[in-house]
Amino acid sequence: MKEIHGNTEGLKESQIRRIENLYRRRTPPEFVVTPELCRELTELSNEIRKQIGLLINRSGKTEGVIVGTPDQIVIPRLNDYQAAPGRLNGLKCVHTHLKNEGLTKDDTTDLSLLRLDLMAAVTMTGEGFPSEIHIGHIDPGNEAQPVKMLKPLKHHELDIGCSELIRETEASLSKIHALFDTGDGGERAILVHVLIGGTKAKAYDSLAELKELARTAGIQVVDEILQQRKQVDPRFIMGKGRLADLAITALQKNVGLIIFDQELDAGQIRSVTDQLDLKVIDRTQLILDIFAQRAKSREGKLQVELAQLKYLMPRLVTKNTAMSRLTGGIGGRGPGETKLEIHRRRARERIMKLQKEVDLIQKNRKTQKSRRNKKGVPVISIVGYTNAGKSTLLNTLTQSDVFAEDKLFATLDPSSRRLRFPQDIEVIVTDTVGFIRDLPKELIAAFKATLEELEGADILLHVVDISNPRFREQIESVEKILEGLKLGQIPVLYVFNKEDLLTDPEEFSPEQFRQGIRITATDARSLMPLIRKLETLVSGMVFRE
Repeated sequence: MKEIHGNTEGLKESQIRRIENLYRRRTPPEFVVTPELCRELTELSNEIRKQIGLLINRSGKTEGVIVGTPDQIVIPRLNDYQAAPGRLNGLKCVHTHLKNEGLTKDDTTDLSLLRLDLMAAVTMTGEGFPSEIHIGHIDPGNEAQPVKMLKPLKHHELDIGCSELIRETEASLSKIHALFDTGDGGERAILVHVLIGGTKAKAYDSLAELKELARTAGIQVVDEILQQRKQVDPRFIMGKGRLADLAITALQKNVGLIIFDQELDAGQIRSVTDQLDLKVIDRTQLILDIFAQRAKSREGKLQVELAQLKYLMPRLVTKNTAMSRLTGGIGGRGPGETKLEIHRRRARERIMKLQKEVDLIQKNRKTQKSRRNKKGVPVISIVGYTNAGKSTLLNTLTQSDVFAEDKLFATLDPSSRRLRFPQDIEVIVTDTVGFIRDLPKELIAAFKATLEELEGADILLHVVDISNPRFREQIESVEKILEGLKLGQIPVLYVFNKEDLLTDPEEFSPEQFRQGIRITATDARSLMPLIRKLETLVSGMVFRE
């Protein structure tokens, strides 16, 4: 006999046996439940004063029996009944209500999250006889009312043609899936920001940046959700009811990926994934995924894999559905194609091996830096927020062809080029990986060898995208990271790029803001004031022998 889900404490042995026997009951596919079984459920439920639920598959077999509390049942994990795209999960839930009430918010939440075929609540009289049966099902074509309620039925009216009703619902789901399935392999995502304190303006700015990160990763964003809460739900981030609404939205828009704008811990990822039955990642995983896509050099690949493993290490839980869903696509790729269900010991061994290789790179960099210092060649390092135009500036300054693209983190591997000023002074100009707000600490740690290259700089050229409405916040983010790297002693020259994109160039004068210089990195003529300023700074410096 299969186990009873829920708490049977305090029940008599005879009552437990009667509940166990519910597994033997079968229901014709066209019925919600048989009148006899309906009567048996209410009688038992009235006797024990607890809700009783049945999970019935499409052939009429009872797959689960649940004993709840007087107010609710808790549906267990349905590992063998996972809903495929365009399908329901193949189970209907029929349970009792001790009170004379229709489907509750909990009922419709479970219906939505689990994608059940049907949800039915059987009410009862004071004597334990069946009263009304309330039934709901998902209505994917109706965004205003995604759960459709049927009129209440009596216990002798339960032959409602369930099979046809389920077929019609799945036909609607299939149409939605076909409508949105472009066949290009790109993932469709909903972005979520849970606002705790702070302003909505900043939250929307953060979502805009997350959307740009998603675009860079090749993700199609179909919706953005901002929820304001007094405090974060420790398990579900945004509350279970709001999560159910999110599940319906994902269903209606054929979305398979949810991206949270804040970092989630292992427990939160597991809870949300289990509830939504969708792939769930956070902002940090998205950034790591972009780095994994863009790393080209051996050094870059090593550092990205190290960052991914360090981030995923506490999330490597045995047979967790959240991790197993990440074995492919966004959030699950990596240079070493690391399996996310890898044993912790093997993960630790891999981290140690990678760390040794990165340390060796760091040692070689210090040797190269020492040789360069002996030659007395000044170093100018370009830093700035991602997509500010650093690589474009390097290309125009040095007439080189470093890869540049209008996407976040287009440059991952550092590049160095020589530049000769008119006064016959030669310098080395280096381009670094772009910074971003709340840059994952795992990335900063992994890219330490690369970022330490900045320690040898004589001048930091801080490039700012002046056309971005959030440029002041971006400046502060970069300065915070530079401060964390203990680079405050190096002179900084601010360069305000993309002047050509300003609607009113006179609206902002960077000369009065950190004494910066205004440029358009794609226009060599606009760089002459910058070149003269750099030449003056470099010629006035005394370099190491």
